[in-house]
Amino acid sequence: MHQERTKRTIEEEQDLIIAGHFAVPDTYVSKRPHGRKDWLMIYTLGGEGYAITPKMQVTCRAGDVTLLRPDIPQHYGTREGAHWDMVWVHFSDQRVEKHLLPHQEIHQQSIENESARNRIRHAFERIITDSTEGGPYAQELGYNALREILMLLAQRDMQKRDARVEEVLFLLSQHIREPLKVDVIARKVGLSSSRLSHVFKENTGCSIVEMLNQMRIRQAALLLRHTDRSAFEVSQDVGFHNYNHFINQFRKYIHMTPSAYREQQ
Repeated sequence: MHQERTKRTIEEEQDLIIAGHFAVPDTYVSKRPHGRKDWLMIYTLGGEGYAITPKMQVTCRAGDVTLLRPDIPQHYGTREGAHWDMVWVHFSDQRVEKHLLPHQEIHQQSIENESARNRIRHAFERIITDSTEGGPYAQELGYNALREILMLLAQRDMQKRDARVEEVLFLLSQHIREPLKVDVIARKVGLSSSRLSHVFKENTGCSIVEMLNQMRIRQAALLLRHTDRSAFEVSQDVGFHNYNHFINQFRKYIHMTPSAYREQQ
């Protein structure tokens, strides 16, 4: 009975999500010849660190998310002559969908656009808060925030978009109801309007205006399907101020009028 309780306690501890925030000088180093039974994710906020396994070695700079597999010898620390400001989390692969986890000993992604960096940092802050405060749902809340980070990384792996295009997509989604001002968006991502238009089309296959209309129509279809709002009210909700233009765009992407779509649903 005692052995069963001990085994259960060890398994529960291995499932725990443990997180923290370190700002450490170049004397900081961690060597684990046999690794750990859980995963380690490090998000570098500033300074410079490194991570080494038998087959791989990476430098960790601001905006880098670094994942180290379980059961692999690990050696990581602050780069000589530098400092390392980073947040970290240990987690079990028993609580995370396998397709979200990489196969390499070390997997690293550099997050270049500011909105994605902020989103990942805020997710880490939630993980640290929940793991520190505790509570009946602390672990579940922590793993939910962790999944958000892993899904963002998986999505970036699939899409491979220019960081400036990612930032534009974020800005469009945040200001979907506002009139589109390409010159303002271009200034925010550090490009001229013509250069941004070229880079955006190259990455997405459509113009910024077309992408915004797609977003608006996608949201309009959801509202028509799941609310009692009239088609005119929905057009206003998603940023179309000309109802006829809304109908034309809806027909272009959904291949029917808003009223026909609602009847079909």
